[in-house]
Amino acid sequence: MVVNVFVVSPDTHSERRFDPHITVEQLKGKVELITGIPVANQAITLLASETDSRVVAELTDDSKPLGYYGIADWQVLKVIDTNPATSLTGQLTDVTQVEKFELSDAEYAQRRDTVLAYKQRNKVGRFAEQGATPEPETSAMAVDIAVGSRCEVESAEAGFSKRGTVRFVGPTKFSKGTWVGVEYDEPIGKNDGSVQGERYFSCPQNHGVFVKPEKLRVGDYPVEELNFEDEEI
Repeated sequence: MVVNVFVVSPDTHSERRFDPHITVEQLKGKVELITGIPVANQAITLLASETDSRVVAELTDDSKPLGYYGIADWQVLKVIDTNPATSLTGQLTDVTQVEKFELSDAEYAQRRDTVLAYKQRNKVGRFAEQGATPEPETSAMAVDIAVGSRCEVESAEAGFSKRGTVRFVGPTKFSKGTWVGVEYDEPIGKNDGSVQGERYFSCPQNHGVFVKPEKLRVGDYPVEELNFEDEEI
């Protein structure tokens, strides 16, 4: 018997399965590998659901099994780092100290590897010759992929599966043709379901991605579990 729950922390959000007979101490050992928060720093709260933030229980007794706290499917284990100064918590999402690369308009115009330079060379958009007939855009083709389907996206890395759920199928404003929006099981995506200010679906940040239909396979792809056996750590 297992329960399906969401594990959330300042830097992570994932769906996991746990045996309700394991102790809170054992749970913390598993959660450390998911969130990066050291066992000694963890304070775990059980919430009713992702849409209901009511506190069901505080997991304060390391010797108690999960089942003691009445844990149920699709509840949320919220993990707080009580001493972030000793870990990397929050640093993965804090971009305030990242040095930004900026170009002036004049510097951008001088570069030859930009979209502007491409349009100038190929006479596209406002650089098109007067009187030229614009080339019609390729219409979005019909794709037999259902929203809600489980899928696996192609990966260039051998043995690495990028699995998720189809959340959007259709044309977009950011590019021609048909695109498939996928919510990954893990934070390995590029967005939260929106691109260039246009929202196509909603998911946690870095879980969303848009791919061409031929780059994914639809099928029975369950959420992959990390193996936490001691001998494999």
